Amino acid sequence: MTDYKATLNLPSTAFPMKAGLPQREPEILQRWNSIDLYRKLRQIGEGRPKFVLHDGPPYANGNIHIGHAVNKVIKDMIVRSRTLAGFDAPYVPGWDCHGLPIEHKVETTFGKNQPADLTRERCRAYAAEQIEGQKADFIRLGVLGDWDNPYKTMDFANEAGEIRALAKLVEGGFVFKGLKPVNWCFDCGSALAEAEVEYQDKKSDAIDVAFEVEDADKLAAAFGLPNLAKPASIVIWTTTPWTIPANQALNVHPEFVYALVDTGERLLVLAEELVESCLQRYGLAGEIIARCEGKVLELIRFRHPFYERFAPIYLADYVETGAGTGIVHSAPAYGEDDFRSCKHYGMENDDILGPVQSNGVYVSDLPFFGGQFIWKANPAIVEKLAEVGALLKHESIQHSYMHCWRHKTPLIYRATAQWFVGMDKVAHDGSSLRRRALDAIEQTEFVPAWGPGAPARHDRRAPGLVHLAPAHLGRADPVLPAQGKRRAAPAYRRADGSRGAACGAGRYRGLVEARRSRVARRRGGAVREDHRHPRCLVRFRHHPLACDARLAPHGSRKRPACRSLSGRLRPASRLVPFIAADRRGH
Repeated sequence: MTDYKATLNLPSTAFPMKAGLPQREPEILQRWNSIDLYRKLRQIGEGRPKFVLHDGPPYANGNIHIGHAVNKVIKDMIVRSRTLAGFDAPYVPGWDCHGLPIEHKVETTFGKNQPADLTRERCRAYAAEQIEGQKADFIRLGVLGDWDNPYKTMDFANEAGEIRALAKLVEGGFVFKGLKPVNWCFDCGSALAEAEVEYQDKKSDAIDVAFEVEDADKLAAAFGLPNLAKPASIVIWTTTPWTIPANQALNVHPEFVYALVDTGERLLVLAEELVESCLQRYGLAGEIIARCEGKVLELIRFRHPFYERFAPIYLADYVETGAGTGIVHSAPAYGEDDFRSCKHYGMENDDILGPVQSNGVYVSDLPFFGGQFIWKANPAIVEKLAEVGALLKHESIQHSYMHCWRHKTPLIYRATAQWFVGMDKVAHDGSSLRRRALDAIEQTEFVPAWGPGAPARHDRRAPGLVHLAPAHLGRADPVLPAQGKRRAAPAYRRADGSRGAACGAGRYRGLVEARRSRVARRRGGAVREDHRHPRCLVRFRHHPLACDARLAPHGSRKRPACRSLSGRLRPASRLVPFIAADRRGH
């Protein structure tokens, strides 16, 4: 029998034919641990320039998932590459141990209404348990770091440091109390982040409500009429009747055309585009008697349907005509757009009405609806509107509505009192936090390219790296213009006319040299500097790493087939530095 295996000229290596990673990886990790690799790297890097990755900590709740893995592995690659580049690159992992998910888990396990000190103790114990589980998984991924001394936001030293820093901000006059509309869950009794909101179908009461005019003369003048012959009202449409008691303004779009419609008994103000659909919905017949742009209606006052207060018209660009009447009723305590609109017109925080408490119940002294839960108060509000003659239409609709991802219950927007740190607030000594931060950035050794008013500084070299001239970076052709330009930049041919030795050695002229003298001469112009904006992507066309294996035969003028390294990319928002070798094969 012929041993055909012996006839094959195969390379001989010490690598096993089968990777066997489930068995090999624990052995590698055990070896790293036995030689204390992380400490050895810190000893080797002592005295080198520092590269510190400030890692956003994961949350101490639940097992790690693919997002954790991708995040940690990519950051580990960055830290290791900086270590190999000659920096001292320590990595101190950490965990965020505060927040509603941990508290919710403890409440689910032990029940609500626990003593505060016991709740904190159990939250600490739960977070510590989650940290140990996540840490073991991160180590198993091969992430190298100071796992024996991680930082935790619940460490007493960290909490004490935060309180001291807060005290300095308070002493400096930077901390103030204000209002901010947030997603609010009655079951959580807390604000929710956008990531904690999900959408489900909900049945809601859709109502059309008429607000009678207070400034009748101003309304008549806006529509070019000497006076109003009949009672007039402006009509809003909403799917949240519970916000009507908190109404404080009405919003119209400044550029929309609004119509004054005579319906027989009274005049209605509606967006002209929606007059026909609105009259059909109300079961009325009407005729447009005057028109005006929304900006003319600014600050004209209308009466609240059942409270003794007025609702002025404010201009707002967010008003749409996709549905409703083209007029939006504004309750600044219960809507982001409403809040911004009223604040824009000078409404103070103390003037904003917020009758809904954190548990979803109206305050007890609210007329007609005090002490009622808002969802249960909707029918009572609709009935009250009908009683005072302000209800033009009521129907139930099914629509997508935001819900809490934990309790699966509907949420509301609610302006809550919160503490803020004012970056532009002037302190007692006349300075501001923003100015201090900018001064600190300007005094740092390395100023990033996005530093305010500062040029990009890429002159900080790592030990052991060779700083190469542009001519040694490999030939590069611009393929996309800078942002804002429509036409593609020309892909210039060779920047110089030489061939042979320079070409064979792989030394091609760089991006800067490719836009110089020969191109200008070929176009018949004088040699000049190219002032094209530098932010454009480049395609390395004739680089050995990008070329196809089927090279052109010796002496042929045909260029090798190449593949683009950045064919589907788009212009970057800032300069991207490239590090390249100076010779072929290195």
